[in-house]
Amino acid sequence: MINTINSDANAHVQRAIDHAIANGSEIGLQVAAYLNGQLVIDAWGGLADETTGRMVDGDTLFNVYSVTKAVAATALHILADRGFIDYNAPVSRYWPEYAANGKQNTTVRHVLTHRACIPQMPPGVTPELMCDWDWMTREIAALEPLADPGTKTLYLSMTFGWIIGELVRRCDPQGRSFSQFVQQEIAYPLGIPDLWIGISDEVEHRVAKLTNAINPVPPEYLPPLFTASMPPQVDLVPEVFERPDVRRAAVAGVGGIFTARSEARFWAMLAQGGELDGVRILSRELAASLNTPRVHSDEPDPVMFNIPLPLSIGGYWLGGEHPPVCSPASPRAICHPGQGGSIGWADPDQKLAVAICHNRMFNSSSREDDTILPIANAVRAALKL
Repeated sequence: MINTINSDANAHVQRAIDHAIANGSEIGLQVAAYLNGQLVIDAWGGLADETTGRMVDGDTLFNVYSVTKAVAATALHILADRGFIDYNAPVSRYWPEYAANGKQNTTVRHVLTHRACIPQMPPGVTPELMCDWDWMTREIAALEPLADPGTKTLYLSMTFGWIIGELVRRCDPQGRSFSQFVQQEIAYPLGIPDLWIGISDEVEHRVAKLTNAINPVPPEYLPPLFTASMPPQVDLVPEVFERPDVRRAAVAGVGGIFTARSEARFWAMLAQGGELDGVRILSRELAASLNTPRVHSDEPDPVMFNIPLPLSIGGYWLGGEHPPVCSPASPRAICHPGQGGSIGWADPDQKLAVAICHNRMFNSSSREDDTILPIANAVRAALKL
């Protein structure tokens, strides 16, 4: 493979990584960026595991949590592009059981735009049951919506993955599992080795150990719907997501374990209009529509502390001056943040794709205490964007 790394830009980002690690704001970091379809930044530093001293390298794998939703949405778009699924059709056209308990009018687009109104995880869910695809999809299909589908924004913190993933499985003419579909229709064609939604045994030794530095919110201040969407027993914390069974399961909305290099290549395909290195994953027309803002973008979301979420019709977040603050400034860019600060984005105007992976989970309350923002800014400055 031809080396396209921009040595000056890479050194600039490396200094930012080294500074973040030296001042304790990060533990282990990977940053990768594509510009005009070429890998120009591939930098890393710090510890993959504080307990053993294992260092981060370019092949270290990181939990990216909700960044996984962007991959799940893209899998569904592939099938829509091929005519196997209609965004405006009811979910129950493809998944009849989903019509139960008042969900018969839920459309595929309602799910993509987080207006399906079932953010709550099924009663009785445990880490073990979360690893059981059939149990999860059966129980989600039986849920009663908390509002009429399509009438309210209620962020699908975890349920998004199983609904989208089951639609992918049922609409795929080959009937592949969700993880197989992602590997065979996105990862393999693009030459992406590490876009795992359910790892294999062989790569577990490469996964970085998480550190939970998130400042806990007292339970009495947590919105009830936030807790319902991520119950404590399956919360997005190391105690759950470092379990061997959870790492190996297809937790399609929040279970991704990627390298920055592989994730950035995924985003590069989107930044390049659905094609990378001559491999077309999405039609140019569909790819160009994915950053269309959804309606109701200013509607407060009671799951997410009544913060309006800047979402597109494609299931991605949009760039701009709003959370996540380290995302691209252009509202035409698509991105997705993940619990604890991971993020990736694609800017079709600048033909820029970026992935930032790390293992020190944090929650920022302002631009000043967002430890990923200086890294994102270093990428932009290094590439003079």
